Amino acid sequence: MIIYTDGSCLGNPGPGGWAWYDPASGRSGAGPCPNTTNNRMELTAIIEAMRLPGVETIITDSNYCKKGIEEWSVNWVKRNWTLASGQPVKNADLWKTVLSLKRNITIQWVKAHSKNPHNRFVDLLARNAALTLKNKKPM
Repeated sequence: MIIYTDGSCLGNPGPGGWAWYDPASGRSGAGPCPNTTNNRMELTAIIEAMRLPGVETIITDSNYCKKGIEEWSVNWVKRNWTLASGQPVKNADLWKTVLSLKRNITIQWVKAHSKNPHNRFVDLLARNAALTLKNKKPM
């Protein structure tokens, strides 16, 4: 199963939303978060997608997430969740959850706001989830 994910934040920090979408089945999931950041919503979307049975590939438009999962997290774990500068890793709680769920899931990157219809759709789902908290009409 291939899942598209996205996070959205209206202000950073501010009201946010996350979403996942399975183009093969048309199934999707989304949710709001009242005071968050875009990166937290991107990670939350990936976590929710990783929890789906049968997921093999997750497609994200977040280089932060892709590089964090595939490159940076190895050293974060070695340094007990600190950066090379000695500062704590931001969003470590979510990163730990991602790594605990990773299994054999492939992470792919797609350019944000591109012509990819699945990425555009999941972006709309995440934005609409955030808009529910701003008392604005979803798109």
